[in-house]
Amino acid sequence: MTHLTGQRALVTGGARGIGAAIVRRLAADGAAVAFTYVSSTAEAEALVAAVGADGGVAVALRADAGDAGQVTAAVQQAVTALGGLDILVNNAGVGVFGDVQSLPIDEFDRQVAVNVRGVFAATQAAIAHLGNGSRIINIGSVFADRMAVPGFAVYTLTKGAVAGFTRGLARELAPRGITINNVQPGPTATDMNPDEGELAEVLRTFIAQGRYGRPHEAAAVVSFLAGPDAGFVTGATWNVDGGYAA
Repeated sequence: MTHLTGQRALVTGGARGIGAAIVRRLAADGAAVAFTYVSSTAEAEALVAAVGADGGVAVALRADAGDAGQVTAAVQQAVTALGGLDILVNNAGVGVFGDVQSLPIDEFDRQVAVNVRGVFAATQAAIAHLGNGSRIINIGSVFADRMAVPGFAVYTLTKGAVAGFTRGLARELAPRGITINNVQPGPTATDMNPDEGELAEVLRTFIAQGRYGRPHEAAAVVSFLAGPDAGFVTGATWNVDGGYAA
């Protein structure tokens, strides 16, 4: 028996990177996990197979996190597939590099749609299915606290919104025994954010530990917050950043 045995979780944007690490960790800790993806079909299928090979349960659901209707439908599909819902991890996110003066408005809209509206839509749909002891965990970014290089102002805006939403909603959900917290990874090595290259070299100089994080390190914090030992933690932001914001 592990600390999430019998729990049912939905992870948005779970086919790759930090999301996939969260799916693996929650499943390894005993939860049955559904996750959404939008275009990474091969990665989603491979993740389902890998979790199953390890004795876990994973269900892949195709849904665009920027489409509120698809997000809402995915929540219901997860509830049907898993027989209920106890944990929601709002992980799906996009980032577009560009200065505010030249950033196309549709790129702004896309980041807000996925990073903010998608979080709201998934949370709103999930709340009806969550009971006492349930968990909502948002995956923000330490960039909401400290942005060391130019070009990410809009991304930073969206992650700041996630942090504020988390604090505000904690007050609404506490009477129902539901916690909500915000995990803010620092620069983390994924295929979309490699720890090599010009940007990585610059960002590494701001990290106290001098290295990029690994997806499993953020996933470990998510697993703790999803479990029973975190029952008195809500409305909080947890930085997993190697001292980037220190």
